[in-house]
Amino acid sequence: MTGTGVDIALSGRLGSFALDVAFHAPLRGVTVLYGASGCGKTTALRAIAGLTRLRGHVRVGETRWQDEGVFVPVHRRPIGYVFQEASLFPHLDVGGNLRFGMDGNMSQSAPAFGEVVSMLGMEHLVGRKVQYLSGGERQRVAIGRALLSSPHMLLMDEPLSALDEQGRDEIMPFLERLRDSLSLPVFYITHNRDEVERFADTLVCMDKGRVLASGSLEALQANPDLPFARARNAAVNLSARFSHGQDGLAALQVGEQLFYAPLETCPQTGHLRLRIAAGDVSLALQKPQQSSILNVLPGRIVSSSAVSNSEMLVLVALGEGGAGAQILSRISIFSWQALGLQAGMPVYAQIKGVALVAER
Repeated sequence: MTGTGVDIALSGRLGSFALDVAFHAPLRGVTVLYGASGCGKTTALRAIAGLTRLRGHVRVGETRWQDEGVFVPVHRRPIGYVFQEASLFPHLDVGGNLRFGMDGNMSQSAPAFGEVVSMLGMEHLVGRKVQYLSGGERQRVAIGRALLSSPHMLLMDEPLSALDEQGRDEIMPFLERLRDSLSLPVFYITHNRDEVERFADTLVCMDKGRVLASGSLEALQANPDLPFARARNAAVNLSARFSHGQDGLAALQVGEQLFYAPLETCPQTGHLRLRIAAGDVSLALQKPQQSSILNVLPGRIVSSSAVSNSEMLVLVALGEGGAGAQILSRISIFSWQALGLQAGMPVYAQIKGVALVAER
């Protein structure tokens, strides 16, 4: 698949609901459509699939699925669609359900079959009747069936919403593995912040049928004008890689900065995703000389805004000149005034906790 990405612009009215969305997504990785129930996420996804016809265009690389004078019907769009409910065939076992999605002859499809089964951890499930599967296992089979149809795009409409907490915990590692293994665009709908933080590469925030903002997850998490940043549990995810281990600690490289986390919980290969909670970041004018806080990094205040009668949300760019990754700090208005803080000032960010969200 060539081209610069997936370009979406769709508008129309369905009854009393009006949708008017436009955004761009990369040709690889997970783009999450995020927003409250009823904001138009599923309507947009169905229009991308061709299930609902609206005005506008859907361009995937150099291929036009919908444009002026062009409308490729849903059965000719090479997509895999995973719904909230797995909807498996009860008369087929797991292997039969998976093979239902396969195209071509068995000799051509066999390697792909084994790869998908391994990727989703289903080696022990292939011969099992679907009636005896857990909720998480059923969704894994549904995802595997969609992948074995050889799609050019995977659409996932709240695939974890019907699962209990145990089911979600069971399937999440497999979805993360999927995200990092697939060389195709994945559009994923959710209103769950935890799923956003673990899966999203690109984020599309929606409200009342419109796009509030779209872009990389890190950029939108750190945008103080968006609900993500102003929430009580606001956090920013940073992409990192393992640098080295020392004294039971893992040094994790984020741009020019090193973060430290317990070595025993940190994978030493691949790319990592760190979560820095705004409430875990305090600010100082001088670097502490003696402190138990491991992660104390120089930075520069970019902006600030009051989020309540007593608290300020501060956007800080890391690095001596403020050219590094951006994180959020939630501090009291009293502290802000007592330190005489303002935009442009150099500060030290004291990060009390660094959480490993996921391995990339």
